Amino acid sequence: MKGQGLADGLNKSLSGKTIVETLGFLTENHPGKVIFTTSFGYEDQVITDIIFKNNFDIKVITLDTGRLFPETYKVYNSTLDKYKKPISVYFPPTEKVEEMVNKKGPFSFYESLENRKECCFIRKVIPLKRALAGNDIWITGLRASQSENRSDMKSFEWDEGNQIIKYNPLLDWSLEETILYIKENNVPYNVLHDKGFVSIGCQPCTRAIQPGEDFRAGRWWWEQNSGKECGLHETGH
Repeated sequence: MKGQGLADGLNKSLSGKTIVETLGFLTENHPGKVIFTTSFGYEDQVITDIIFKNNFDIKVITLDTGRLFPETYKVYNSTLDKYKKPISVYFPPTEKVEEMVNKKGPFSFYESLENRKECCFIRKVIPLKRALAGNDIWITGLRASQSENRSDMKSFEWDEGNQIIKYNPLLDWSLEETILYIKENNVPYNVLHDKGFVSIGCQPCTRAIQPGEDFRAGRWWWEQNSGKECGLHETGH
């Protein structure tokens, strides 16, 4: 596969390089074609800090599903205030949201896995595909230790569904390393993290986790064995 071959080549040629060195290489070789998607969690805030501090030519965007926590909007705003750089927002298609809610009500996602995936697709996947279109490299905040699904990931992967190379700069970072970077560099972060929220998504679908629970246990907690993913990372991660 051509795309996977490109990803494998990047894994080989950039092995041992720092995140800053890698981002510099990517922006130099793919000018105007590198995009980073942030949901303002710990990991994404680390990457945002690195991008903005180094003035990389990388488009930073976020998906506003219409169901986010107020605390998420606050860290969005404080990030804009700190760095004075744009973070573009992408919304889901109004007509599809209206159709779904008018037909099934505002909490249809609690009723079945099919309904939940439909909501995620409309509110996240459709705007993501619009944002990624025309880009070569998609930077994400995924870490291998976040879930078993992500333990076999590589720094560079080919995302077949979106036809784009995905770069995971924090792949080998621990949660502790991530938090330490946030503190040492005075990076704005979502205060929900201090209340047991480790993975923060839409307000109706996210809860704090208890000690010993899996990292993803707070997402779609009413579901069993559904993979705990929303469809943004269709390669199985």
